[in-house]
Amino acid sequence: MLRAAGRITGEKQFIIIGSQSLHGKYPDLADEILKSVEVDLVAGKKGARTEWLNAIGHLSPFHENFGYYADPVDLSTATLPKGWKGRLVNLPPGDTEGVRGLCLEPHDLVIAKYVAAREKDLIFTGELARRGIVSEERLLSLLEQTPVAEEVRERVRGHIARDFHAE
Repeated sequence: MLRAAGRITGEKQFIIIGSQSLHGKYPDLADEILKSVEVDLVAGKKGARTEWLNAIGHLSPFHENFGYYADPVDLSTATLPKGWKGRLVNLPPGDTEGVRGLCLEPHDLVIAKYVAAREKDLIFTGELARRGIVSEERLLSLLEQTPVAEEVRERVRGHIARDFHAE
């Protein structure tokens, strides 16, 4: 994916902001957690080129050939805690022709999923909590650094409590 994205845009760095960003810290994570066939990508330095990734997007020949696709997004797609850029994790090197992938740190990713609160996001966050991939204490700390309304913050606290204290 990164090799193709780099060829299309001329970029050498992409930020991966969706569930596939777990591959940064956990490159060998079981595939059943990462069921998504889309990779949410933001072009690193020339964000305007992100839309060029539609060439390898949903229902493209790339998607049909490889079974997964790029979902070009921008940084407003996810609500993230302050300082998230400083916590980005390098995707382990691979056959990418020098194109780098920067992944959300798992706690930042989970905060974004809690804020979005789609059913699939809440299943995902529960599974990461159950497996010990994220910690309740760290999530609560990052939540306080996340620019959301107080009612959203309360809702997220409830989801965190459910994920870590479910019977």
